[in-house]
Amino acid sequence: MNKIILSACLLILVATAAVAQPPKAWKRYTVKGEAFSVVFPTFPAMATTEEFINRFEKFRRQRLLGAYADGLVYTASCYLNPKQELLEDFIEQEIFTHSTFDRTSEKDLKRNGFNGKQYVAPDKVPGTVQFFSTGNSIYRFEVFGAGLDDSRVKQYFSSIVLGKSASGIEVTDGFGVPYESGPITQTDWSTQKPIVGKQAERTTIVIMKPEPMYTEEARNKGITGTVVLKVAFFSDGSVGKISTIADLPYGLTEKAIEAARKIKFIPAVKDGRFVSMWMQLEYNFNLY
Repeated sequence: MNKIILSACLLILVATAAVAQPPKAWKRYTVKGEAFSVVFPTFPAMATTEEFINRFEKFRRQRLLGAYADGLVYTASCYLNPKQELLEDFIEQEIFTHSTFDRTSEKDLKRNGFNGKQYVAPDKVPGTVQFFSTGNSIYRFEVFGAGLDDSRVKQYFSSIVLGKSASGIEVTDGFGVPYESGPITQTDWSTQKPIVGKQAERTTIVIMKPEPMYTEEARNKGITGTVVLKVAFFSDGSVGKISTIADLPYGLTEKAIEAARKIKFIPAVKDGRFVSMWMQLEYNFNLY
């Protein structure tokens, strides 16, 4: 009888462990010319932009990769570092002036011979970020939606490989592939009418919002201003209908819509489940 009970307990433990483990379908991805690779639950969206950095008085290339799956958002950011900025200085400028990561949670990291730092977000939505410098580039890896004790979060961070030998499926700029969830019919929920923010227990949380690129024609004509969009963020993590509230000519509205399609977010919550929600977004176009 004891053996039967023990066997049953073991079966329960195995079943529980199987549920807790990240999906085996995750694959390893990289970007041509970059010195990293990491796993994602699905083919990630990617956006490459040129961002003007005031402290450098010049533009810097930035690449953002992101994927959503079952309530978690995974991102990898690549920053060109031609002036060999120290990792600590980069973190001070890019993180502690714009976000709420806890300084006291700092942890030193080492990966493939490269030094790094880790910080944890104390907000109601748990998040963890890791930074590494390879000299010519600085890499930032984040997961939002679960803490470090979650097996999926552990898998993501433990999969990071740095160095020129890092390999994987090559990602280029694009919208990525939506994640197909398990037996829970998340996609059924995305067909329901999106709610507005005041109806949600927790509103949509945008994690990755790539900036749109100028078109050459708009730049040559000196066009500046703001594109305002109304966007439906579906409960399955996909971006739905987009309508234009305020537009700009010469392809800038189209560029803003393209950027919005690459957004990665944690869906809104109502009555204990993910729901679709409308949000208004603004994209500012300025010439330097």
